[in-house]
Amino acid sequence: MSSALTDLFPHPIVQAPMAGGVSVPQLAAAVCEAGGLGFLAAGYKTADGVYQEIKQLRSLTTRPFGVNVFMPQPEYADPAAVDVYAHQLAGEATWYEAELGDPDSGRDDGYETKLAVLRDNPVPVVSFHFGVPSREVIDSLHRVGTFVLAAATTPDEARAVERAGADAVIAQGVEAGGHQGTHRDIPELDGSGIGLLSLVAQIRESVNIPIVAAGGIMRGGQIAAVLAAGASAAQLGTAFLATHESGANALHKQALTNPLFVRTELTRAFSGRPARGLVNRFLREHGPYAPPAYPEIHHLTSPLRKAAAKAGDAQGMALWAGQGHRMARELPAGQLVEVLAGELATARAVLSGGGIQGGGGVR
Repeated sequence: MSSALTDLFPHPIVQAPMAGGVSVPQLAAAVCEAGGLGFLAAGYKTADGVYQEIKQLRSLTTRPFGVNVFMPQPEYADPAAVDVYAHQLAGEATWYEAELGDPDSGRDDGYETKLAVLRDNPVPVVSFHFGVPSREVIDSLHRVGTFVLAAATTPDEARAVERAGADAVIAQGVEAGGHQGTHRDIPELDGSGIGLLSLVAQIRESVNIPIVAAGGIMRGGQIAAVLAAGASAAQLGTAFLATHESGANALHKQALTNPLFVRTELTRAFSGRPARGLVNRFLREHGPYAPPAYPEIHHLTSPLRKAAAKAGDAQGMALWAGQGHRMARELPAGQLVEVLAGELATARAVLSGGGIQGGGGVR
């Protein structure tokens, strides 16, 4: 990674931006203070809400941080399919004593107004999910001194990120928790995502810009592996979801290591777009029937998810998590960064031949 960008954070550890109230300023500040790169998530917030969180984060740390923005989505949802799914969810609404949300609540997530906030109040790093912004948008952020990153799930998408002029690409493997950052939502490709190590290697041979690797990373040894594969830093989401400062619901944190939730699955059940979460009742019952309709399904199910959380029912919540969720550690975020950095140093020593001798291993 260009030294100008790496100089922003001493450890090659990026806290993934997790929308929905997880990536609060306290979490990002703790990561930054420990030498990683903390991120705020602009997704599902108003532009003023993003501005207020930026102000709060700046009051907690003077270190560089990032803000993630969702790209506007094209209109391709079938209204009839959304209506059918709404009928299927009627029992959920009755059970939780909640009304279904309005699927037409908005498509662009306040994209232009959030960009205006980020131009008027520049932050060190901005990343994009669900696509790549135009060169004009990237140039406008460069002019105010912001580094720009965008997610990619294939080598072709990574090349699109490079062509647009971004400073680095976030290679998101299929192991990642939450929404896959595919540039186009193609239902026929559901379940065909590329594993992280293979993806990093393929993207390394496809583009010349730096790579941030994301997807299922929970230990410093895994960070060493993606760095060896060609990445310049690693982005971790689920690992930070369980930390003390995370804004995740307590039920969500507990579910990561709860024996009731043994695996994750990519599903459209909660949002209409492929996203990896812990398999619970809602996902099992509704996942097979959810149409490709984002953000319509997200808006439709939002009151149900909130009602389930209020009722203390994890079986009705969107429990986003990566494949490494059982390795989650309930630590303060700053301490987790320090532990990961120590594990990374140990793994690097072993890889360089100067580490543990004999039959020992690295945990």
